[in-house]
This record gives sequence, structure tokens and C-alpha cells, in this order.
Amino acid sequence: MSSGAKPGRGKDKMVAGILALLLGGLGIHHFYLGSTTAGIILLCVSFLSCGTLAMISGVIALVEGIMLLVMSDDEFNAKYNYREPEAMEFVFQKKP
Repeated sequence: MSSGAKPGRGKDKMVAGILALLLGGLGIHHFYLGSTTAGIILLCVSFLSCGTLAMISGVIALVEGIMLLVMSDDEFNAKYNYREPEAMEFVFQKKP
């Protein structure tokens, strides 16, 4: 494997964390990581509530963004690169 190459699916921990911090209220980081149903739920909560519940989505995204950034590389790779995440999988759930 060449230097800098990402294992498996090629997802980057830093990109996922930054997406969660900046656009996480819309669930963008879930689309990037492959948990599309979780992303759609956060997106719908933000839009269908006309932004009134976006703060809840934002808090969830902030927590998930911090968790992604402090997660070890080995843990991130095991969770997002060496396997396909479930459609309804959030970062704070314990999965291999």
C-alpha cells in the first residue's frame, strides 16, 4: 500500500470530523461515511422543522464530530473503512 493511501473504503477521519462540525446539523458526515438513513433523518429534522429542531441536530453533530476527531485511527478504520456501516448507524453507537 502506498503512503497516504486509506485502507478499505478510503474514508478519512479528519474529513468526516470536519464535515460533522461544519455541516453536521444537516447530516452531511453520515452521507460521507455511508450511513445514509441517519443522514436523511438529520436532514429532514432540520428542514421539516423549519430550523426549530436544527439545534438538536447540531448538538448531535457536534458530539459526533468531536468523537470522530478524537477516535483512534485503528478504531475509525475498523468502523468505517474495513466494513460498510449500517444505514441507521450513528457515530456514538458501539460497533466493531
